[in-house]
Amino acid sequence: MKVIICGAGQVGFGIAKQLALENNDVTVIDRSAQLVQSISDSLDVRAIVGHGAHPDMLEKAGARDADMLIAVTFYDEVNMTACQVAHSLFRVPTKIARIRSQSYLEAGWQDLFSQENMAIDVIISPELEVGRAVLRRLSVPGAFDILEFADGKVHVVGVNINDDCPIINTPLRQLTELFPDLKARVVGISRKGVLFVPHSADQMLPGDEVYFAADERHVRRTLGIFGHEEKQARRIVILGAGNIGLYVARELEAHDTGNRVKVIERDHDRAIFAADQLKRTIVLHGDSLDPAMLDEAGISETDAVVALTNDDQANILACVLAKRDGCARSMSLINNQTYMPLMRPLGIDAFINPRATTVSNVLQHVRRGRIRGLQSVHDGAAEVIEAEALETSTLVGKPLREVDLPEGILVGAVIRDGEVIIPRGETEILAGDRVVLFARSDQVKKVERMFRVSLEFF
Repeated sequence: MKVIICGAGQVGFGIAKQLALENNDVTVIDRSAQLVQSISDSLDVRAIVGHGAHPDMLEKAGARDADMLIAVTFYDEVNMTACQVAHSLFRVPTKIARIRSQSYLEAGWQDLFSQENMAIDVIISPELEVGRAVLRRLSVPGAFDILEFADGKVHVVGVNINDDCPIINTPLRQLTELFPDLKARVVGISRKGVLFVPHSADQMLPGDEVYFAADERHVRRTLGIFGHEEKQARRIVILGAGNIGLYVARELEAHDTGNRVKVIERDHDRAIFAADQLKRTIVLHGDSLDPAMLDEAGISETDAVVALTNDDQANILACVLAKRDGCARSMSLINNQTYMPLMRPLGIDAFINPRATTVSNVLQHVRRGRIRGLQSVHDGAAEVIEAEALETSTLVGKPLREVDLPEGILVGAVIRDGEVIIPRGETEILAGDRVVLFARSDQVKKVERMFRVSLEFF
C-alpha cells in the first residue's frame, strides 16, 4: 500500500513507524526540517520538507498513485485542505484527517465532511478518543487498560498481577477447570517488558501485566479472581480543564449523578470557561502541584485523580503527590513514551498515551480484510483485532485445535447471534461470526490474510 502522511509529529511518526514495519510504501511531509531529518534517520520511509496541503508537494510525494492520505498535522485546517486537494486533484481513494476542534464535529455540521463537500473519508478526534479511554478506565477499577469490541459485548482488559493474586503460579489450562462458567480468557502477558501470547501451560507471575478477553458481563468477576476488587470511583479530581478534561467532566455529569467531581485548572480564563460549561462540577483555579490546592480539593478522601494537562512531568508528579496524600487511585496522560516504564514503580495505576490511541484509530482503516475494529496495546507490541469470518477463511469449519494458527496469535472471543463464546479447543468458527483476536504486531499481516475476501467468495 502506498501511503502519504502529512505531519511528522508524535502521531505521524507513530503511524509511519507501524506502516513501515509492515513494508508499506510510506512518504511523510512536514514543514519542520528537524522533524523530517529525525524521521528519515529513524525509519525506512521517504520524508520531504514542505507544506502537506500544497498540490506540488503532494504530487512530489506521489499522490497520483497513492492509496491513502493521512493528514495529522497540528492544524485542523491544513489537514482538511490536504484531504480536499488529494481528492480534487489526485483522486486519492482514502483520506483520513485528524480534527481537534470540537466546533467542526458538532452534530449540526455533520454534512461538512461528505463526499460532496470536504470529501474526507475518516475523521479522527484525539481528544474524544482519549476522553472515552479515560471514562472506560474509570468505569472498570483495577484495570490499567480496557478496550471494547463487538458493540461493547467483549472487553479486552489489562490488569497488573500482584503478590496477593489468588491464581498466580497456576497453569492457564486449570483456570477453565476452576471456573468452568467464566467467560474470560487470558490472551497476552507482558513480563519484564516482553509481551507474549501464552500457551495453556504458561502461568501468571507477580509483576506480570496480563490482558484477558471477556464477556462484558463477566469482567468484574474476572477482575475479582485476579485479585482486583476495587470499588467504583465516586469522588474524582480532574487535573486540567483542557479539551480532554472538560469532555471527561461533562460526561461524568451527564451519565452518573452520584459522582462528585472537582477540576483543578491553572489558567484563570480557562477555569472560568470550564465553570461556565459545567453544572455540578466544582472548578478550582490553582496549580495541581501545590499541596495546599490538592488539600483544598480534598485529595486525601478522593477515589481517583486523573491528570490530563499537556505537561507530562506535571501529570506524573501530581499523581505521585495525590497518592502520597491518600488518594486511592491515579491515572495520568503521558505523551512521551520514555516515561511509561516509570508509571508502575511510581505507583501510578494507569496511563493513557494519546499517540497510541490515535494510531490505533488510524490503523483500523488501514487494515485489509473484514476488519471491524482494532486497538494497539503495549505501545504497539500487539493488536487486538475484531474481524468477520467469511466462508473462505482458514479459521472456518473445523475445531480450533486443528487450525494451524501461527505463533503469536490467539482467538480471545467469538460473537455469534449476539452471544459471546469464549473458545476452547473443540470450538468451531462459522461463517458470519465476529472474531476477536490478540496478535503480536509481527503477526498482524497473517490475521489480515485470514479474513481477506478471496476471488472464490464471489
